[in-house]
Amino acid sequence: MSEEENRRSTGTFYEEKAAEYLKGLGMEIVCRNFRCRFGEIDLVAKDGDVLVFVEVKYRKKASAGGALCQVGYRKQRTISRVALFYLTRYGLYDRTACRFDVVGITGEELVHIKDAFEFHR
Repeated sequence: MSEEENRRSTGTFYEEKAAEYLKGLGMEIVCRNFRCRFGEIDLVAKDGDVLVFVEVKYRKKASAGGALCQVGYRKQRTISRVALFYLTRYGLYDRTACRFDVVGITGEELVHIKDAFEFHR
């Protein structure tokens, strides 16, 4: 298995772990790995009437700040652009409340930050 395939496999494993956690909170997973020309969103979920765009980050160790530190301004802006594309594509832009969550997994610790950041233009 190449390094890229291994990284993708690891990402898929932890995205599934995050999805199971969110389902346990009563959220419905609507879409996984939504891609467009602007980038990718790991999970799209429904939390009641709110559409939630979820970034999942995994790090083996907490060195260099752990998983949550990996979602900086540039990543937030990319996620925002992909979310805007998603909302526009499905005709939801002006009809659906949405938020941005981050699930960070460092080692075996899972941390879920609801409403982790605002929409970035």
